[in-house]
Amino acid sequence: MRSKPISRSLTLADAVEIQRRRAKGEAQHVLAAEYGVNPARIAEVLTGKRFPEAKTIADQQTSQS
Repeated sequence: MRSKPISRSLTLADAVEIQRRRAKGEAQHVLAAEYGVNPARIAEVLTGKRFPEAKTIADQQTSQS
């Protein structure tokens, strides 16, 4: 019997941080490895398919800094 792969669920806070880090130039595969998810999950966050509000929040946080 195959065991289920263990994959971490991303949160909105993770998605905001992913947006911020990617905007600073970090590679998607590095982000995926650090968050323990498939690179496709990172791509979904970055394109807004998952957590579409994350980019707006990240942009607001960046402009307030």
